[in-house]
Amino acid sequence: MPGDIRPAAVITPGVVTQFAALDALLGGLYSTGITVGDARALGDTGIGCCERFGGEVIVLDGEFFACTTDGPPRRMSDDETMPFLDMCSFGKPLSRAVRDLDGPALAAEIDGVLVSRNLFHAIRLDGVVARVRTRLTPREQPPFRRLAEVTAEQIETVSHDVRGTVVGFWMPGLYQGITVAGLHLHFLSEDRALGGHVLEISIREAVLRVSAYARFALHLPTDDEFLSNELTHDEDRRIGAIEGGASRSEG
Repeated sequence: MPGDIRPAAVITPGVVTQFAALDALLGGLYSTGITVGDARALGDTGIGCCERFGGEVIVLDGEFFACTTDGPPRRMSDDETMPFLDMCSFGKPLSRAVRDLDGPALAAEIDGVLVSRNLFHAIRLDGVVARVRTRLTPREQPPFRRLAEVTAEQIETVSHDVRGTVVGFWMPGLYQGITVAGLHLHFLSEDRALGGHVLEISIREAVLRVSAYARFALHLPTDDEFLSNELTHDEDRRIGAIEGGASRSEG
């Protein structure tokens, strides 16, 4: 981030809440999750993954959408579970119009409005993407494979000149492995015809909104599998390759 210091007043008086740790997914520990019904109390904006890692979740204005290989994105019911989720209430963000940005330029634009690289930030872009490459993964069956094996078989889609919304988070590098450090973005088209995890993106024109948070709440699973398997940071080096793409921005 540039050397200027932003006033604490621009920090949103809320919390980014996360269910599960990324290292658990890396190790194949994603048999349980938080329900949509329980997650509604955590905010109105978020991203996550579907039960048994069978697709991607985007939470937009309090509505939960599942992006899967079974068809177009759909609204989720309260009893569906998500093994990984980041959520917040978006608050009153910093806002600016952006246009003609490829992935690295978008990352630099977001870097320029971060309140601090030590804080958590929610990201939202509404407008037209010139190009977006998204991924989805088919639902896993027990015994669950490690995340790197699952994403090696991901289904990718490239779309051009699509109006929609990008939602995600910028997380501090200190928390790599607990979460995804840097940018982690999902996309949902305005017509709800396509969506998924963003691997690469270029913006035609959009409104960028960024909210900063000084509070992070981590909720961990309590199932027997999670409790009996110690997590380590041994596989953190693989996160960049798994989450990948030009949209990443790390400290």
